[in-house]
Amino acid sequence: MSRVARATIRLDALRHNLSVARTQMPAANVMAVLKADAYGHGLLPVAHELAGLTDGYAVSCLEEALPLRTAGLKHRIILLEGFFDAAEIPVFSARRLDAVIHQPWQIQALAEADIATPIDCWLKVDTGMGRLGFLPEDAGPALEQLLALESVGSVRWMTHLAQADEPDHAGTAAQMQRFGEVADESRSSTLPNSAATLRGLEPFADWIRPGIMLYGASPLIDAESHPPLQPVMRLEAALISVKWLPAGHGVGYGSRFVCPESMPVGVVSIGYGDGYPRHAPDGTPVQIAGRSCPLIGKVSMDMIAVDLRNAPTASVGDAVVLWGEAPLATTVAAACETISYELFCRLTPRVERVYRRGDDDGQG
Repeated sequence: MSRVARATIRLDALRHNLSVARTQMPAANVMAVLKADAYGHGLLPVAHELAGLTDGYAVSCLEEALPLRTAGLKHRIILLEGFFDAAEIPVFSARRLDAVIHQPWQIQALAEADIATPIDCWLKVDTGMGRLGFLPEDAGPALEQLLALESVGSVRWMTHLAQADEPDHAGTAAQMQRFGEVADESRSSTLPNSAATLRGLEPFADWIRPGIMLYGASPLIDAESHPPLQPVMRLEAALISVKWLPAGHGVGYGSRFVCPESMPVGVVSIGYGDGYPRHAPDGTPVQIAGRSCPLIGKVSMDMIAVDLRNAPTASVGDAVVLWGEAPLATTVAAACETISYELFCRLTPRVERVYRRGDDDGQG
């Protein structure tokens, strides 16, 4: 039996989650966020699956954008950090890539650029996130400068909400107000990320940017407040050892866990070398034969250990679900004091990706 460390990607679930985004804000165009290898789900498979359903893609850099063009995708592609150097501008022009403009030097670089095809731009306003973007008082002059350039095509507005995942946070309303005061409503704009989309926040923005919600994880504390999302990724491995250890026996490096009684302990074929979080504490759930079993002991590079007292009939070769329908990635992330985004993105290339549709769930 080959070593099992597999992420099964359910394409029907991906489509379902995009439909939820459209249902929440039906009048808006959809910019599907595919950065970081589509949050670890696979850039090209995800892009192709959503090709007939989305109006554009958002990525972070040329290394993520160019494979989409090479694959023949004609959609609008927005690079969320814009160009990093003036030398990239001719590539943006030749490959019809949209640039997010967030610094004065980028405007100057466009003014000096000699390109045949103007570049469509998204002018980013820092309304409170404190990362990229022009402060509101500088956004108007920046817009005027962009509109005067022959190297610039259309210009749209953009901002990013810092606390949209926290219901009723005053900062969100303040950011929306600042954006509304700056953004010309006659000009296309985007504000809603996954959290804002799921909350139905921003009626006047005509583009939404669903990211983590596409992959089936809710960014909201109150996930029951929106239509249900379907987990897209099921990460699974296999039991490669089952044995009884006596009371007082340590498990793993440093014997962080010590058996309180004679008990069955399983070893699972996954570890931090596959991207499973090394800092996962004792009690982090996995599922074996429909039963929740807790992780015990420190995570190793290639293996984790689990307490099998709740699954006493488990045997070598049994499937172990690290996250998916159960346990949810958000549940595992909470146990590890991180977020589902990180769990998805940190999976390494040695985790096999398998793509499934409909009733073909990849098991067996």
